[in-house]
Amino acid sequence: MNIRAKAFLWQAITFLITAMTLFVSAGTCAWTAGWVYLGLFALFSIAITLWLLKHDPGLLEERMSFKPNQAWDKIFIAALCIVFLVWLVLMPLDAARFHWSRMPVWLQAVGVIVLLLSFSIFYLTYRENPYLSASVRIQEDRGQTVVTTGPYSHVRHPMYAGSFLYFLGTALVLGSWCGVLFEPIFVGMIAVRAVLEERLLRERLKGYDAYMAQVRRRFIPHVW
Repeated sequence: MNIRAKAFLWQAITFLITAMTLFVSAGTCAWTAGWVYLGLFALFSIAITLWLLKHDPGLLEERMSFKPNQAWDKIFIAALCIVFLVWLVLMPLDAARFHWSRMPVWLQAVGVIVLLLSFSIFYLTYRENPYLSASVRIQEDRGQTVVTTGPYSHVRHPMYAGSFLYFLGTALVLGSWCGVLFEPIFVGMIAVRAVLEERLLRERLKGYDAYMAQVRRRFIPHVW
């Protein structure tokens, strides 16, 4: 199977699993917020896949190959998948099936803006970093070097920063306060991964020490 077919099969499976999880948990397909989120998610996924196929198919293949080789990263990925699934099931239960949350429409609209901002950061990070693997590894097979330009000139982990906005924006769009409460969990988990990742990069990627001295913030410029 060629890279294009594999990429769109991957996208289709991801979309179907996400849609089924959301609407089965919601107990209805008549959930406007769910469709808004799915529409935004699908449009970005298709757009970034098309962009990568044209500009950096090697990165697309790297992200789909998913080759974690650090024991702690395998544990992290398993834990994150479990927490993410619980979060994805809980939000429609909260907002659509049982109506525990009563979130104003204007705040859900703010969530759309936050979600779009996260997608913008993802795109800028993809554009700048050809070694943006989904797993923590030193890509000697791909000639990995330190990336210091674009968003990496401001923070060391722009993809993680974008993910913080993604989790918050998704919960707001879906209208779930329970989903918002998961934000500190995601932030804490990803922050721990960032520290462990930096330890590996300092040991094994030439020039990363100097980069850390130059760019001191991990996620938010001048703050954190």
